[in-house]
Amino acid sequence: MTELASEPVPDREVSMTVNGRPCRVRCEDRHLLVEVLREQLRLKGTHAGCLNGDCGSCTVELDGQPVKSCLVLAAAADGAEIITLEGVAQRRELDPVQQAFWDNDGFQCGFCLPGQIFATRWLLARDAEPADAVIREALAGNICRCTGYQSIVESVRAAAAGLRGEASR
Repeated sequence: MTELASEPVPDREVSMTVNGRPCRVRCEDRHLLVEVLREQLRLKGTHAGCLNGDCGSCTVELDGQPVKSCLVLAAAADGAEIITLEGVAQRRELDPVQQAFWDNDGFQCGFCLPGQIFATRWLLARDAEPADAVIREALAGNICRCTGYQSIVESVRAAAAGLRGEASR
C-alpha cells in the first residue's frame, strides 16, 4: 500500500474591507467567508447555521449584494467590500430596517436576523412599496423558527413606510 505524503495546506493572505475597515486575514483556500468573519474577525452577528445556503443566517452584503457567506470561499472575497450585521447601524443608531424589525417584533431569538435584514434592505432599495407577496418572495431564502413570519412581513412593511417618510400602517 502506498502512503500519501501529507503536505502542509497552503494558506493565503486575503484583503477585504469589512464594515468600512480595511483588514487582512490568512486563511486556507477551503475556508468559508462565514468562518473568517466569525473566527478571525470576531463578527458574531454573522451566524453559521446550516452551512449549505438554506437558512440565510450567515447573510452579509458583498460588494453591494446580499450573499450567504457559507457559500463563499474567503479567498474569493479578496478585495471585496463586506458589510455584516454589525456594520448596518450607523453612529450607534439602528438602520431604519433594523429599527422597524425592533419596533414590530420582527425577530425573537435573532438567529435569522442577518438574512431577514439584508433581504429587506435589498428589496426596499428596488421596490419602495412592495406587495406582501413580493415581500414573502424576497424573504423566501431565510428560515425563521420563532416568529411564524407575519411579524417579519409587518416589519418589512413598516420599514418601507418609514423609508418613504410615512407612518407605518
